[in-house]
Amino acid sequence: MTCHRFLLLPLILAPSVDVQAASRLKDLASIEGVRENPLIGYGLVVGLAGTGDKRTTIFSTQSLSNMLEKMGVSVSATNVRVQNMAAVMVTASLPAFAQPGTRIDVTAAAVGDANNLQGGILLMTSLRGANGQVYAVAQGPVVTGGFVAGRGGSSQTVNHPTVGRLPGGATVERAAPSVEPTSQIRLQLRNGDYATASRVSAAVNKTFAGPKPVAQATNSGLITVSLPEDWKDRVPEFIARMEELVIEVDVAARIVVNERTGTIVIGKDVRISPVAILHGSLTVEIKTKLVVSQPGPFSNGTTQVVPEQTVTAKDEPAKNVVLRDGATVDELVRSLTAIGSSARDIIAILQNLRAAGALDAELEVI
Repeated sequence: MTCHRFLLLPLILAPSVDVQAASRLKDLASIEGVRENPLIGYGLVVGLAGTGDKRTTIFSTQSLSNMLEKMGVSVSATNVRVQNMAAVMVTASLPAFAQPGTRIDVTAAAVGDANNLQGGILLMTSLRGANGQVYAVAQGPVVTGGFVAGRGGSSQTVNHPTVGRLPGGATVERAAPSVEPTSQIRLQLRNGDYATASRVSAAVNKTFAGPKPVAQATNSGLITVSLPEDWKDRVPEFIARMEELVIEVDVAARIVVNERTGTIVIGKDVRISPVAILHGSLTVEIKTKLVVSQPGPFSNGTTQVVPEQTVTAKDEPAKNVVLRDGATVDELVRSLTAIGSSARDIIAILQNLRAAGALDAELEVI
C-alpha cells in the first residue's frame, strides 16, 4: 500500500523587536568614488595530471602555441595535443587606493572542457579593468575547493574542482583609479530612504557644528558633506570620525515570503487594519493498494497485479481570527499559530490581507 499526502512546510518567523535599529554610518553608506574595481584576464593553467582541456577545445592549444612562439619555440596549433593544460578566465577585485606592489586574491575558472584544476599552476596573466588598462599580474599555484577521485563510471566529485583560488596570487602594477575625497564628500546610502538620509545629515551637522550646516541630504540615497575649515588638512581623520556616528535606521514596512521554503520574514513596523480572518484547510489523501488477481483453475489466464486506488478528501471547518484596530505583527503571528496555521496557510492569508487592503506593508515574494 502506497500513501501520498500533500504536506505543508513549517513556519519560520523573524523575531520582532520594539527598539529602533541603530547602525554605524560606516555600515549604512559608502563614499562616492571609494570602491573596488573588477579585473578580468585570460590565462593558462599547466601541470594538470591529464585532466586539462581535450583536443576539441581549440582556443587553448592556440593560446599555448602563441605563448611558445613568444619564447622562441615555433609549434603549429594543429600539432599540439596537451591534456595537462587548461584555459581559464581569471577574475579579481582591485581595492580602493591599492598601490603598486599590493597583493590581491584571484579566482581562476576553466572555460574549456577541463574537469579538474587540482595541482595546476597559473602562468603569468595580465588582469585588466573596464578601461582596458592592465592593473595587476597574476601567477602561482591554484588551490581548488574540491577534487575528483576515480575514473570512468567509478568516480566521485566533491564541490567544483574546475574553479580555484590563488590567495595573494596577483601583484598590483598600477594604482587603482579611485577618486580622492576633496572639500566635498558625497555619501551614498546602501538602502535609499529619506528618513535615514535626513537623520544622517542631522547627526553630521550636530557632531561638526559650525556657523553653517556641513551636511545636506540631496535625495533619499545621497548626502553631500562639505569639509569644515578646521578639517581641511585632515580629510582621512574627518571621514573616520564621521563613519563612527551611530544612526537610527528607518526602513519601510515589508513582508518577505519565500514560498519554496515556507519562510516568512515580517518587519516590526507592519500594521494590520481591523479585519476578520476565516481560513480552513483541505487535505487530499491518495492510497494505492496492489491486489493480485489469480486466473481460474485450468484456464489460460495469467496472474496479474491490479492497483486499487482510494482517494479521500477531508475539508476541516474554517477557523477564525479577529484583529482589532492597531493590531501588530506579533498579534497576527500569535493568532495564526494559535489556530494551527502552517507556513502555506499564513502565506495565503497574507496575500489575501494585502489584496483586501488590510495590510499596511509591502509584500515581496521571492
